[in-house]
Amino acid sequence: MPKRIADNSVMRFSSFSDSANILIRPLTQADLAGLMQVQEACYGAQYMESAEVYRARIASPASCSLVAVQAGAVLAYLAAYRSVLGSVTPLHGAFADYDAVDTLYLHDMAVSPACTGQGLASALLDAMWQGAASWSPRYSALVSVQGSQALWQRKGYVLHTALSAGDAAALRGYGDDAVYMVQPL
Repeated sequence: MPKRIADNSVMRFSSFSDSANILIRPLTQADLAGLMQVQEACYGAQYMESAEVYRARIASPASCSLVAVQAGAVLAYLAAYRSVLGSVTPLHGAFADYDAVDTLYLHDMAVSPACTGQGLASALLDAMWQGAASWSPRYSALVSVQGSQALWQRKGYVLHTALSAGDAAALRGYGDDAVYMVQPL
């Protein structure tokens, strides 16, 4: 089975077992309840972003978010959008819509605790990179939280501290350990 998808298409992912039928596809409004369940299980109340915020993000023309589902249940998601280098989406903030984009911003990725260690995060990232090839971003960026900095460094991301005052303030909204990281593509 292929491990990559083109933008707006579907990928079947079956690395769990021969009987598993994991689908990776664009995130839709129909996935919202499942996304909220995964988000709460992974982050708890402190970092929960509302269904209204995610509803607007899914509807954003800049969104290129993905979801992994099995039998209609959301197992994992990757909320991402087309952005510009140095722009930090505030916690609970909308995805900005820029005229000229150069960055694939990975805002949030969560895998249901029942599915961790089974390759879903890597499958979502692989699918995201394949989809981004259609618009050729120069960078990928994210805010690393909850001690995930070493994970992102292993994936090629480095600290990026050249932020405007407003973007630095948005970064602080994610907590004391939050850092903005960038990977040239």
